[in-house]
This record gives sequence, structure tokens and C-alpha cells, in this order.
Amino acid sequence: MASRRMIHLKTEKEIDIIKQSSLIVGKTLAEVAKLIQPGVTCKTLDKVAEEYILESDAIPSFKGYHGYPATLCVSVNDVVVHGIPGDYELQNGDIVSVDCGAKKNGFHADYAYTFQVGKVAKEVQMLCERTKESLYKGIEQAKEGNRIGDIGNAIQSYVEGFGYSVVRELIGHGVGKNLHEKPDVPNYGQKGSGPKIKKGMVFCIEPMINLGLKYIQMDQDKWTIRTYDGKPSAHFEHMVAIRETGTEIISTYKYIEEVLIKKI
Repeated sequence: MASRRMIHLKTEKEIDIIKQSSLIVGKTLAEVAKLIQPGVTCKTLDKVAEEYILESDAIPSFKGYHGYPATLCVSVNDVVVHGIPGDYELQNGDIVSVDCGAKKNGFHADYAYTFQVGKVAKEVQMLCERTKESLYKGIEQAKEGNRIGDIGNAIQSYVEGFGYSVVRELIGHGVGKNLHEKPDVPNYGQKGSGPKIKKGMVFCIEPMINLGLKYIQMDQDKWTIRTYDGKPSAHFEHMVAIRETGTEIISTYKYIEEVLIKKI
């Protein structure tokens, strides 16, 4: 979905505006986190998220984007991304990636978290933990003077060390006035390849990591992307800005994780 336009560098002021949108996404995902348990439907999560975003004087970024019908992407188990929230009831042992976007004051924010529902199998739990760890390995390489390929290489080399595979067709992206901008940010690649990372860049890093093979397939709805072998996939996404002071993660999992700690 990324555009073919050039990379838009943001001012410090614009990055601060994006952070405001980002805070709404983080708090929306926390509202979703409160509801995640066996028996809740995916469309219930979507309804709560849409209401929260609208109450925050923001607009859901995803709803209507290329015809997408919902506020959230809710992707359960073997669904990698772009799961349309419907009547499916979450079950004990599921994992569910919730991807959310919001636009306020002309700028989008977009990030995701994979939740565990009840008691999850150990190998799936480890997939989630290591996918999240790989996100931070990628972020460590997202600094001025490095190249985009350094990010993907860090993610790929980490997760492949555990025998997991990296989805190739779906990647991270720049974000700003448009939901998807340049640069493309793959979760695989060669060190020293790709565009140089410069001050003013704002982009999403979002490893999508499969327990089995890297291959994917699309459902007839033209949105839902699944693993080809039916094995689970995990997905975590943060937004980073290359600022005057260095790299800043401008998305936040703080509110999500406060909710999750209370649920233990």
C-alpha cells in the first residue's frame, strides 16, 4: 500500500503532532487490552476502538482506506495481518494481533500489538516474545547514518536464529500526512542496503514473524492475509522518529502493558 513518492522529512513540530495521534492509538489499544479474554468477539473490540478514537477528536485511519471496512485490523492465530473484525469469539490459547491507526491534526499514527488470550501454548508464547524482541533489535539500528537494510537485517537474523520465518510481501513504512509513505521498511535484508536514515524521517517498523514457513495467502475478502501452512504468526509495530536529539520511539506500549499487568 506504500506510495511511490519521495521520502517526506518532518519538522520537529510535525513530529510532535504525530506523537499526539500516536498517544491516541496507544490509549485505544489499552481499551482493547481491557476486553481481551475468551468469549469476546472481534467486532466488539473494533466498536470500542472506534468510539474511543472518535471521542478523542480523531479519525480512524484504517476505516475506508482503500475500502477497508473497519477501524481495527484484528488478526487471530494464522492470520498475519488485515483480519477484518467479525463475529469470531476469541478462545483460550489464541493470539491476536490488533493493529490500529488514528489521524488528528492532519497526521496519522499506526501501530500494533499481539495479545495472548488465556493460556497460550509455550511455543506460541515464545514466538510472541521473540517477535517483540526483534522489533527492538530493529529499532536499535534505526539511527541517523545507518541504512534501512540494517533494520531488516537485525530483525531477520534474530528471528531466523530461532527457526522462525519473516514474511516478505508485507513491510513497514513511512507515516505522516499519509498513512503509508516512503521509505518502505522490510523486516529482512542486507546490512548497508536501502535508503540512508536521515533526520526528519518518521516510519513504522513492524515485524510479522511466522512460526512455520514464510509463505502467505489471501482470503477471498481480499484483505485477510494468512500463513500458507496454517501456523501462527505474531506482529508488533512501533513508530520511530529520527529527531534532532536522536531516535525516539514515538508510539507507546505503556498503557497496554499497564492493563496487562493488572490482568495477571
